Formats: sequence, structure tokens, C-alpha cells
Amino acid sequence: MLEVKSLHKVYNPGTVREMCLFEDFSLNIGEHQFVSVVGSNGSGKTSLLNILCGSIPVEGGQVLMDGEDITNQKEHVRNRRIGRIHQNPAMGTCAGMTILENLSLSDNKTKRMGLKQGTDKNRVAAYKQLLAPLGLGLEDMLNARCGSLSGGQRQALALVMATLTPVDFLILDEHTAALDPKTAETIMKLTDRVVREKNLTTIMVTHNLRYALEYGDRLLMMHKGGVVLDKQGADKQKLRIEDLLGMFNSISIECGN
Repeated sequence: MLEVKSLHKVYNPGTVREMCLFEDFSLNIGEHQFVSVVGSNGSGKTSLLNILCGSIPVEGGQVLMDGEDITNQKEHVRNRRIGRIHQNPAMGTCAGMTILENLSLSDNKTKRMGLKQGTDKNRVAAYKQLLAPLGLGLEDMLNARCGSLSGGQRQALALVMATLTPVDFLILDEHTAALDPKTAETIMKLTDRVVREKNLTTIMVTHNLRYALEYGDRLLMMHKGGVVLDKQGADKQKLRIEDLLGMFNSISIECGN
């Protein structure tokens, strides 16, 4: 379970641009839940993910993972249990390294590093077996540099890498936003399969309302650092895109747009 308790986050404190995003904000994400998060720009979606992953600090409150307070835990330590896919396909892989080297790097992230060979030839067959079901031909391109891959290929590889070692939580930050529609569909189906097969607790931020409704078992809408809609199970299944658009329009009018 992921929990945030009485979260307080201020950007640019002590300046004319000071902005309090989260004030006494609390949220629980249950074990094995797949949560879709939608909301307008500036609502706090990505900030919430950054706080959970330890990418940015908070001024108050707690972040708990399975009951353990990780509020001050370093980002690289949290990454042993959290896999994250970013919006930019280039952020999930090392462009100058081959697919094999990237997979090896991810495979060894929980191990102590030394001066031994970074890639293990004994793992090549296992890597090919992981990549083949993607249907993108990556299993035959292990020596290709990641910088030469398409955005969809890099996101698919990033997803494999993020879940290569056992993780409990998967964080998806608009991970299909930079892809063309056909490739985005492929990545979403792959994401859903990985989440189900590995039984991961997942939080997916997306601007695609159809994906938010179609995937996952819980849907949150955020606005001004708070949750204005929280539906799961049968209640989520009853929602329509028109319902979400209606809420967006109401929020837009409220903000004077």
C-alpha cells in the first residue's frame, strides 16, 4: 500500500512566485490497485508522482510504503521497489548503450557493482524471451543502440526494464503522450498485461480520458492539489467520457476559462 498523510508542498517558498500545491493532502492507494489519474495542468498529478518516487522533497506530511515511513528516503533507494516510466521515451533508457547493456544495467540495479563485466552472456536467452512477446523485433536487436530505436520501442523496453527486477509499485507518468495513436495503443495493452501478470500496484497519470476509463480499477481526478473525483469498481465502470468532460468543463468555468 502507498499512503500520503497530511502532505504539504510549497513551490518557490519565500519568493513572489510562492505557490502552495498540497496542503494537508492525504491519499491511500491499496495493494495491487491500478489507479488512473486525470486532471488539468497544474492540478498536482506529476508532483504527486515525484513525491512518491522521492524526486522532490516535501515541507510536511508523510509518505508511507507498506506502513514504512519513506518520506526522507533517497530516490535511488525507493527505486529498488518502484519502477517508473516517464513521458519522454528517451528518459527510460540510455541512448548510447545497446539494448543488451540497458537490460543488464537494469538487471543489476539491486546488486553491488564492481569491476566485473557489466553484461552476462548467460542472460541473453532470458532477455530474448522477455522481449519476444512485445512483437517489436527487439529480441533480434540486442546489439542496437537505444538511441536508434523508435519512441514506441524505447517505451516498451523501458517498461521491461522497470519491471525486470521484482518491484511492488509501477509509476506511469503520461507514458503514451509522446507516441503516435497506434503505438500508444500497443504500449497500453502491454502495460495492462505487465501489471496483471506481475500483480503490481500501479498509478498512471494520463490526459487520455479513454485510457483512464478503460484501464485500471480506480480513477482519480485532481484539481488544485486535491482529489475532486474518486471512483472504483462498479462505480468506475458506470462512468462515461462525457461525465469526465463535464467535470473538466465545470472546473474550467470555475477557473475563469
